[in-house]
Amino acid sequence: MKVLTIIGARPQFIKAAPVSRELRRHAHEVLVHSGQHYDAAMSDVFFEELEIPRPDYHLGIGSKSHGEQTGEMLARVERVLIEEKPDWVMVYGDTNTTLAGALAAAKLDIPVAHVEAGLRSFNRKMPEEINRVLTDHVSRLLFCPTDTAVSHLQREGITAGVYQVGDVMVDALLHNRQLAQQSSRVLDQFNLVPKGYILATWHRAENTDDPARLASIAAALNALQQPTVLPLHPRTRQRLEQASLKLDNPQLHLLTPVGYLDMLQLEANASLILTDSGGVQKEAFLLQVPCVTMRDETEWTETVEQGANRLVGADSQAILQAVEEINVDFNRVQPVFGDGRASKRIIETLTQQI
Repeated sequence: MKVLTIIGARPQFIKAAPVSRELRRHAHEVLVHSGQHYDAAMSDVFFEELEIPRPDYHLGIGSKSHGEQTGEMLARVERVLIEEKPDWVMVYGDTNTTLAGALAAAKLDIPVAHVEAGLRSFNRKMPEEINRVLTDHVSRLLFCPTDTAVSHLQREGITAGVYQVGDVMVDALLHNRQLAQQSSRVLDQFNLVPKGYILATWHRAENTDDPARLASIAAALNALQQPTVLPLHPRTRQRLEQASLKLDNPQLHLLTPVGYLDMLQLEANASLILTDSGGVQKEAFLLQVPCVTMRDETEWTETVEQGANRLVGADSQAILQAVEEINVDFNRVQPVFGDGRASKRIIETLTQQI
């Protein structure tokens, strides 16, 4: 069996690593990198740290508008599919890479397996929401991380080929947590005291491309009274410069993007995580670190329902208030994302299709 895997962004590299390890024990994998995240800090370091095989194809798409980026990916992925003739195409998550890979395969009548299917924010203004909904509706196998994801698909009339396998990010975290503790020097490098700092991440388009939200989040970060570490995404840095906004809080330590193992160490040792990332919300939950999410909604509703995550939007006062108030008793929080065997279940199910 030949499976063509299409990835292109940081969260997908993390999710694909454990699945690829398992897949290559049972089938031939062809790995395609779209180039959506294309620089060393956002791409190369993840392949090295996670020991992901080098891509068989690198499409080199790069940063563009949503329509242009998706269109170019669709055309180039189609050419690869025609050449490789895989039995299955596997896509991950909700990026433009995900949608382009799924559409290209569906139009060539190649079955699609979607890892992390069924997530919904119910905000159709988010490009990611459009990507995940359309991908689910053209997929033959839908691997859901939670029961909630399964129920979302059922409400949309999707019941065939749906499997609740658990979350592959649990697999990745369990595999890499000890390695991060042993090899990462990021705490010493920046003189960070465990549980003595906030970790912030900020990259989502709704928070960087909207001038009001951009300014409000910047104001909140500038008002924080606790040491805060912010690995600044290239897009966020560019938008701040374009808007002539400065992050000049002496408590705020700006870093360039860090690798996955360093990020795990920063997350695990933070007293609090402030983010707009879906993956970081979930990693905070798994690492038992309180999370404040700068979004109006989340796909990971389970984290909010159990009190481990608080949604605050982009309002600066709401952000600051939540940072001061949030207090989580993780002894009362139930594990909901699986047992770290999602990758095995995915490959077992996939290989049974032949």
